[in-house]
Amino acid sequence: MAGTVRVFALIIVACRVLFVGASFQSALVLDMAKILLDNYCFPENLVGMQEAIQQAISSGEILHISDRKTLASVLTAGVQGALNDPRLSVSYEPNYTPITPHALQSLPTEQLIRLIRNTVKLEVMDNNVGYLRIDRIIGQETVSKLGRLLHDNIWKKVAHTSAMIFDLRFSTAGELSGVPYIVSYFSDSEPLLHIDTIYERPTNTTKELWTMPILLGERYGKRKEVIVLISKRTIGAAEAVAYILKHLKRAVIVGERSAGGSVKVEKLSVGDSGFYITVPVARSVNPVTGQSWEVNGVSPSVTVNPKEGVAKAKSLIAVRKALPKTVKRVSDIIKRFYSFKDKIPALLNQLAKTDFFTVVSEEDLAAKLNYELQSVFEDPRLNIKTMQELSDNGLDATPGDHSSFDNPIDPLFKLEILSGNNGYLRFDRFPTATILIGLEDQIKEKVWQPVKDTENLIIDLRYNTGGSTEALPILLSYMFDISSNTHLFSIYDSIRNLTTDFHTLRNISGPSYGSRKGIYILTSYYTAEAGEEFAYLMQSLHRGTVIGEITSGTLLHSKTFQVEETSLAITVPVINFIDINGECWLGGGVVPDAIVLAEDAVERAHEIIAFHKDIQALVQEVADLLEKYYTVPEVEAKVSRLLLSKLTEGLYRSVVDNESLASQLTADLQETSGDHRLHIFYCEIEPESFHDIPNIPSLEEVGFIIDALFKVEVMSGNIGYLRFDMMEDIKVVRAIGPQLIKAVWSKLVNTDTLIIDMRYNTGGYSTAIPLICTYFFDARPLKHLYTVFDRSTTTATKVMTLPEVLGQRYGSQKDIYILTSHITGSAAEAFARTMKDLKRATVIGEPTIGGALSSGTYQIGNSLLYASIPNQAILSAVTGKAWSVNLTVEADSVDKPLCRRRVQLRRISRNPKPAKMAQAVVLLASLLIFSNVAHCAFSPTLIVDMAKILIDNYCSPEKLTGLEEAIDAASSNTEILGMSDPTTLASVLADGVKKTISDSRVDVTYEPGFVPAAPPAMPNIPPEHLAAMIKDTVKVEILDGDIGYLKIQHIIGEEMAQKVGPLLLEYIWDKVLPTSGMILDFRNAVSGETSGIPYIVSYYTDPEPLIHIDSVYDRTSDLTIELWSMPTLLGKRYGTSKPLIILTSKDTLGVAEDVAYCLKHLKRATIVGEKTAGGTMKMDKIKVGDTDFYVSVPVAKSINPITGKSWEITGVAPDVEVAAEDALDVAIAIIKLRAEIPGLVQAAATLVADNYAFPSVGEDVAEKLGAVASSGEYKLISTKEELEVKLSADLLKLSGDKCLKTTSNIPALPPMNPTPEMFIELIKVSFQTDVFENNIGYLRFDMFGDFEHVAAIAQIIVEHVWKKVIDTDALIIDLRNNVGGATSSIAGFCSYFFDGEKQIALDHVYDRPSNTTSDLLTLTQLTGKRYGSKKSLIILTSGVTAGAAEEFVFIMKRLGRAMIIGETTRGGCHPPEAFRVGESDMFLSIPIKHSDAAQGPAWEGAGIAPHIPVPADAALDTAKGMLYKHFSGQK
Repeated sequence: MAGTVRVFALIIVACRVLFVGASFQSALVLDMAKILLDNYCFPENLVGMQEAIQQAISSGEILHISDRKTLASVLTAGVQGALNDPRLSVSYEPNYTPITPHALQSLPTEQLIRLIRNTVKLEVMDNNVGYLRIDRIIGQETVSKLGRLLHDNIWKKVAHTSAMIFDLRFSTAGELSGVPYIVSYFSDSEPLLHIDTIYERPTNTTKELWTMPILLGERYGKRKEVIVLISKRTIGAAEAVAYILKHLKRAVIVGERSAGGSVKVEKLSVGDSGFYITVPVARSVNPVTGQSWEVNGVSPSVTVNPKEGVAKAKSLIAVRKALPKTVKRVSDIIKRFYSFKDKIPALLNQLAKTDFFTVVSEEDLAAKLNYELQSVFEDPRLNIKTMQELSDNGLDATPGDHSSFDNPIDPLFKLEILSGNNGYLRFDRFPTATILIGLEDQIKEKVWQPVKDTENLIIDLRYNTGGSTEALPILLSYMFDISSNTHLFSIYDSIRNLTTDFHTLRNISGPSYGSRKGIYILTSYYTAEAGEEFAYLMQSLHRGTVIGEITSGTLLHSKTFQVEETSLAITVPVINFIDINGECWLGGGVVPDAIVLAEDAVERAHEIIAFHKDIQALVQEVADLLEKYYTVPEVEAKVSRLLLSKLTEGLYRSVVDNESLASQLTADLQETSGDHRLHIFYCEIEPESFHDIPNIPSLEEVGFIIDALFKVEVMSGNIGYLRFDMMEDIKVVRAIGPQLIKAVWSKLVNTDTLIIDMRYNTGGYSTAIPLICTYFFDARPLKHLYTVFDRSTTTATKVMTLPEVLGQRYGSQKDIYILTSHITGSAAEAFARTMKDLKRATVIGEPTIGGALSSGTYQIGNSLLYASIPNQAILSAVTGKAWSVNLTVEADSVDKPLCRRRVQLRRISRNPKPAKMAQAVVLLASLLIFSNVAHCAFSPTLIVDMAKILIDNYCSPEKLTGLEEAIDAASSNTEILGMSDPTTLASVLADGVKKTISDSRVDVTYEPGFVPAAPPAMPNIPPEHLAAMIKDTVKVEILDGDIGYLKIQHIIGEEMAQKVGPLLLEYIWDKVLPTSGMILDFRNAVSGETSGIPYIVSYYTDPEPLIHIDSVYDRTSDLTIELWSMPTLLGKRYGTSKPLIILTSKDTLGVAEDVAYCLKHLKRATIVGEKTAGGTMKMDKIKVGDTDFYVSVPVAKSINPITGKSWEITGVAPDVEVAAEDALDVAIAIIKLRAEIPGLVQAAATLVADNYAFPSVGEDVAEKLGAVASSGEYKLISTKEELEVKLSADLLKLSGDKCLKTTSNIPALPPMNPTPEMFIELIKVSFQTDVFENNIGYLRFDMFGDFEHVAAIAQIIVEHVWKKVIDTDALIIDLRNNVGGATSSIAGFCSYFFDGEKQIALDHVYDRPSNTTSDLLTLTQLTGKRYGSKKSLIILTSGVTAGAAEEFVFIMKRLGRAMIIGETTRGGCHPPEAFRVGESDMFLSIPIKHSDAAQGPAWEGAGIAPHIPVPADAALDTAKGMLYKHFSGQK
């Protein structure tokens, strides 16, 4: 309706503009509208048209235009614009005479032959490549007439070729009926393929086009290469052929986008007015894509000038023909040379199963091979490139000859002694071992002699681009004691299959620097090859501290081989570089211990040297504190020895500041001691003591404290429940004592059992533990609780119960249960441990946290480091031994007597589940309450008899654990059953038992006149009466959409089923069996027989394998019967593939519930409606002794083999919960949705395959998504929302890309035309700037704008944002909250941070729709000044940073222009596009572009790791701190 109104609104507006006063009949518009309604192939776009026109006419808005041709133009513009269809046109042609072309098949045979010869050209080219050009697609009748002639003169000449170029560049006419013939020749005979669907509006019919099973002559098949050439002139049926072959993945399309014609267009007269309207009357819908080639045309797989199409096709065929050989050669090289021999089988297997259909060039092949190899094993050294890429990258320089090193200081070594007696050694290239040996004496004199007496040595590799690995053992040997024979590294050579271990050399010339003094290695982004290896080894050997930037990640472990007969080269690592820990280094750059900008590295090295001087004293101070305060002396000694040993071995060289020292010390302390309470932390402000003097609350605060800390409840069975989440100090407890007794304790003290819930109690003060414990023991004698040993004072203090307490004690006889969890801590743990040790309570729950009763916080020397050390040990009052290092309280095993009670719950002690134990305690309490009601008025054995009925017959005997002993105890009580009214007594007993065992089905009644009814024998009913009964109890109906409907009120048993089986088939089953979906209505099913369950379930399952449906346990016989599906049935099965919906209500009861539950958990049916009643399999009503009391007991229960649970009591929960009266409508909607789902999933898969940024991944995802759908995972989807969630989850799982998902189609906002003033205010809100101390700039913005919009307001942004930070000395760009946006402005923004002398390649972005890769370059012209490439730049990131922001970070990090601080980014994508899935209102968000992935995956899906990882909220402070130190040092 909205679209229609727009059509005529445009027409009316145009009419007003051109109004000249001449009259025109409104009937013209009405006639035109009727033609559209009857003939336009998209009738759904015309809903409401007639009403809209009539309304417009009635309002007088159809005005007058005198010029008919002008009116025609206006109407054309209006219709095309409103319906977005350029094929629609209106013309005024009063003299037009429609010409009916002769049907092609009606022409004489000779004329037909001449026509075909003129429109077909064929040739067999070099290398047996067939060329077939067709300028007109002939139809079915013509093919039938000339089939043999066409075969013998055309097809037979090219069918034998090994590849074909199918030229449709000049195909401008044809008939759609010929499409199946052409497509069939390029397909196999089986299976038949659905290739197109044609909807024709005038006849309102839909016709499916399929491949043909039989053809004249041989098929070309689907294995030989086919290239289809198209151009902008290709139109109509030829477009259909190209589109179908492309999306069947049968042909590669080469050329330019086709014309975008129509299946069928007709020119129709608008009445007798002389006006004509041209209308597309038919449309194509491709079954693979759900879309069409019409209007938009066919997009080529490879875009070229059509004139170059044949040449490009030949080269493509050559490339694609060579693919198997090329892949084989690549595999052979990997197999022969790759250094990870154990990875080779997996790599070769991956290449063997890879689909290379989308590869259309050697560049594509290189990218595809790289992707597949890296997906198996990430090794950046293994890569494939074109020779052009290798030459563009240039060759690495090689070391010069001996003469270039005649002077060892220049150019090889630069030596300097810095302040503080620190040596400085710089060398920018590693010489060969031969050169080093040749220069040995000079190096000794000029290098090692001058630095031997320095305290530390700084080795500057910031400009070292590599060189020979042979030099490493020699140079490294100088860094260790000569006598050490230290293992440095190993090298595995795959070519020689030899592993060589390298050790320090004993025969080096000159003094070694030794292994004790500090060495500091400076690195930068340019540090490469052997320079990186040296830094890596010094770090892994714990011999040096690396400072600076992450190195380049370029290693000399590979060989490059040209792939024979291609321009591809594969670089294969032939050497594995293995450190002393057995780890193989794959490159990727050395991450420094201290990451700073390269220019700040020397300054940072001096700071770390100064810091390292204090480390030994700090570590010794930690050892001293442990010796003085730590509660476990034997552990303390071990820990202290380890710390000093690690210090001596250099394991603290990676520590570069207080924070990293605290982290390393904490890890070492906890690892060695096993005590996670030991902790070192850094704090600039002296930490407050945990045990400050507590504040005594005022009277007004007391009530609030009690409400906040305590929760009290008395549960059924007189069981008390007390929860408190903090242990307060004794002074506070005593201060609030009276109010606490009144509000809390008085409610609990008279309960029979107490549960103390400490699951959420994290600890607090231990001073109140003796007071709390005292309430649970008798006044005399005082009880020894535990002993506290204080290490610092070496004193032991016995902790006892108190002689007096406020209020009444709970005493020592009643049961106490303490609940714990993994967060129960410190003082709460001590309380639980004490009560457990003294056997005063049973502990139930999880092991506790393992805190300390008391930990002291001690400053480490005069530093800003502090140690938290447990300083008190707790000695058990029972054993006299210390509790374990951790206070962890384990839950009791319940194989001990629960407590000293008159009633011994021995059955409970055999039950391993605490939950069952608690139920038994509650049950016992209830029985004791009932047996003490009043004086005896009924039989003294009534309670005992009733309980014994439960014990002997109740279907879940495990709920009655401990009942027998409880009955014995209750029977000895003389105050039993004094109630005078038996009905009241029955009601009280029933209520008590129901609550006690949580089963509403159990009932106690008083019925003096009750006579049990015997089930009647089945009468011999005539067949006609049975048929009538069946018709009355089962309603059968076929609903719209071929949906069967069965309403069942009673499920018959085996005996009845055998008798009436044929009648059931005739009157019911045969009617619904052919339907495409079925609804079973159990909303009023309230009865049934257990023996009928296998029958009804089996009709909806397959005959094999047999399925275990249910297990029914009968308590009276103590037998379990298993119900299985049946191998043979009367009649046919409905099977497992068609949808089945079961309707339920709150009245659905018994056996019907079981059927629903079984089919639900077999995933065979979807339950729609309300939760069922929660009935039972079988109920017995049993008389209590000789009384008139009866107990109704469920004597059998269902145990589902899948869930291990039952539907009884709780009912069957529906999958889709709706009111019972709405259930049928909802079920019908679900079945209709499920009929559409396979097509929607396939359409989604096709969209991903055709549009996803990574073609091979897209195809793989599409294939696997189809497999998922075929496996039946979508068959239980009930709503569109579920489908969207499932589809998104599967796309994420299959692709790993969180941006590939379902989405909503949000319409674009209307364009805005803000004033300059509005722009200024908008910019102020969008950008945040600041200038910090030391002239450090700060810029934050949370979204990237589109380039067109940004360019228009660039001057405003420069004036109001950029000028505020352009003159700063360093800049922090805050992208922590930047969620992305358009990437079109990235190049411009990056350009500000590089110099303008030359353009820099920022990224190579691949666009899938156009199949092109574009270079993202810096701009030569910018608005405002550049920031340039020299000043420091830091970018802040978080897990929120996404999309365009990640592209910016990716570029700036890869080019080494910025330091990244914060968290790994989200791993988003370039802005995705939304695609409609088929004809539905569901849309897919698909990333269609990706960044340069030649060196492996970029940032899409993975995110970008920062140089310095810190929490996002700490990133700004970290960045400021780094820059402050940098500028403070300069000053």
